[in-house]
Amino acid sequence: MAVDDGLVAASGAGLLILLGVATTDAAETAEDLARKVARLRIFENDRGHLDRSLLDVRGEALVVSQFTLIADTKKGNRPSFTDAAAADLAKPLYDAFCVALEAEGVRVARGVFGARMEVSLVNDGPVTIVLDA
Repeated sequence: MAVDDGLVAASGAGLLILLGVATTDAAETAEDLARKVARLRIFENDRGHLDRSLLDVRGEALVVSQFTLIADTKKGNRPSFTDAAAADLAKPLYDAFCVALEAEGVRVARGVFGARMEVSLVNDGPVTIVLDA
């Protein structure tokens, strides 16, 4: 991941987590989500079944703040971001999620909160999941 043409974070095999924080989220939400992410069985076992967790595969996580995930597109053609938490609420919850995920035993690389980032992804498989805590 790069900001202003400089590399700021990278991770090995594991997950790219785009984290959107809503106005209704709280510290408990971040901690619950971290526990879920660490244990979600979305990696293949030896038979090709999705049966292994991030902890099982000793995977890493790159966590990127992404307020646009909270977009409301029900009306019109312009997304509304009124349900996205303001930075003074979102940043502490982003940090709390990262700390909680690290406490679960996952190596966490972080983006730069609020920055315009260039994120590169090598997607090894067809798994993309939306978790709503």
